[in-house]
Amino acid sequence: MADETPAQNPPMAAAQPPPSSATVSDSDSPAVLEKQDPSPTSHVPAVSVSVTESVSTTIAEKEEQAPPPEPAALEPDSSDKGPGKEELPPTPPPQAVELESEPPAVTEAPKEENPPAPAAETVVISESESQLPPAPAQQEVVTESESLAAMMEKEETGAPAEPTAAGTTTTTTTTTSAQEEVAAAVEEKKVPQNLGSFKEESNKEADLSDSERKALEELKQLVREAIDSNLFNSESKTEENPEKEKKQESKEVSIWGIPLLKDERSDVILLKFLRARDFKAKDAFVMIKNTIRWRKEFGIDELLDEDLGDDMEKVVFMHGQDKEGHPVCYNVYGEFQNKELYQKAFSDEEKRMKFLRWRIQLLEKSIRKLDFSPGGVSTIFQVSDLKNSPGPGKKELRLATKQALQVLQDNYPEFVAKQVFINVPWWYLAFYTMISPFMTQRTKSKFVIALPSKSAETLFKYIPPEQVPIQYGGLSVDYCDCNPEFSDADPATEMTVKPGTKQTVEITIFEKCILVWEIRVVGWEVSYGAEFVPDAKDSYAVIIQKPTKMTAKDEPVVSQSFKVGELGKVLLTVDNPTSKKKKLLYRFKVKPFCD
Repeated sequence: MADETPAQNPPMAAAQPPPSSATVSDSDSPAVLEKQDPSPTSHVPAVSVSVTESVSTTIAEKEEQAPPPEPAALEPDSSDKGPGKEELPPTPPPQAVELESEPPAVTEAPKEENPPAPAAETVVISESESQLPPAPAQQEVVTESESLAAMMEKEETGAPAEPTAAGTTTTTTTTTSAQEEVAAAVEEKKVPQNLGSFKEESNKEADLSDSERKALEELKQLVREAIDSNLFNSESKTEENPEKEKKQESKEVSIWGIPLLKDERSDVILLKFLRARDFKAKDAFVMIKNTIRWRKEFGIDELLDEDLGDDMEKVVFMHGQDKEGHPVCYNVYGEFQNKELYQKAFSDEEKRMKFLRWRIQLLEKSIRKLDFSPGGVSTIFQVSDLKNSPGPGKKELRLATKQALQVLQDNYPEFVAKQVFINVPWWYLAFYTMISPFMTQRTKSKFVIALPSKSAETLFKYIPPEQVPIQYGGLSVDYCDCNPEFSDADPATEMTVKPGTKQTVEITIFEKCILVWEIRVVGWEVSYGAEFVPDAKDSYAVIIQKPTKMTAKDEPVVSQSFKVGELGKVLLTVDNPTSKKKKLLYRFKVKPFCD
């Protein structure tokens, strides 16, 4: 924590403490917008939170240095009107500008006068972008960029045009930035987009259609007859006297630790096979029979207790849950850039089989932690990281992948809730285009493909930021004594910092305490600062951290604390002067004050 040295700022006027909940303050300046913080604050009644958005300091300084627009360029002079000159139509009045990320009812409109805000509100005075008319050519370029982004993703908002003035330098910068955005949008348009996202079906019998219930009952009858006749157990007999063994063996048959036909969990298992075979009971029964035989031949029960080492623990690992409670499995193909690891896993058939057994062992252990009750979570969220992946040119990896996919497809039906590919390179897009026609619509609806620049943002749509590993843009780390303050159970707030804007997270303190927080901007390239502003009139602001330019090479997460000895506000400010939007994550907690 930085030294708590009073900054040379004038005393702050006392403000009325807001209610102990997230608040929204309105400012008459069009450039200021305060939004209600979405994070719950019920667990910290000693504070409240609000977020203020204003124009970036860097852009505001450029506006002050730029010469004002010439009046003649905006409105024709009355002295130029004459009998031989055509009269130009008057310039239309400025129109209200609708905020891209706010509800349609919220608009910005210029006002002739700005009445002073109430004392309890936070007011940031800055020049609004909408007050300066942009050049027509620039507006066309930015509009094209935004429309392309809208085609890619409904939630995507194009970067707003930067404030422009009459100076040629500002105009050149804006045009170049817009052209870069158009190029990026065109490149992103090549990413395959699903027409509809997959939604898991209910496993409750009451939610099934009549035909689905009929197929389930038919399959249950087939399974009952097979168990009674000991068909599943006789499939893999190798003894010379199978009749004797038949009398000694139990008739109970289990898959993934669930005994078939014993309780309602069995229905969930059977529904997986039915959905994999379009609710054709006989086809699903054949699949079940083949799966049981394969599990015995592969030695699944013995595999669970087998020690296969930990060499591959960074290649595939389970970490956290998505927003619907599915456990998340990460597959990191870039680890195979390590030649020694690659040879150890794929150099010959024996090593490839050992790797397959290790992968199946991890999957089996993960499946046995699932909840197979009708309303439980019985699928896994898969994330495949293709950054630095060896690619399709590696024959050994291609053979191992094909072998694994065949095993999973034949013996582990309907265990994927969503398959997200991140850091996707160009070659995968070509590969996906080739194989896509051979996939069912159900399979393709589970796929989500994200380019490197969209990977973190894509993960946050499905996984809470506090559950996403730190290497993928989140806040989750392997917790130890070095980070005792926060865990995956501590929720984080996610928000977008628009290009050319500044976000200020204002945490109002109502009692003496120790405030601890974490803050992160994915990829940084922004300025971050923190200060404490007391409520007392004769007190001075305390600089916790001076505004500092943070780069991608800096620590991904900043952890800080501040001992609050008097009432006031802690302000966390992120200034984004770039032409790209940024993802801001933060969370905090209050600890008891001690002298």
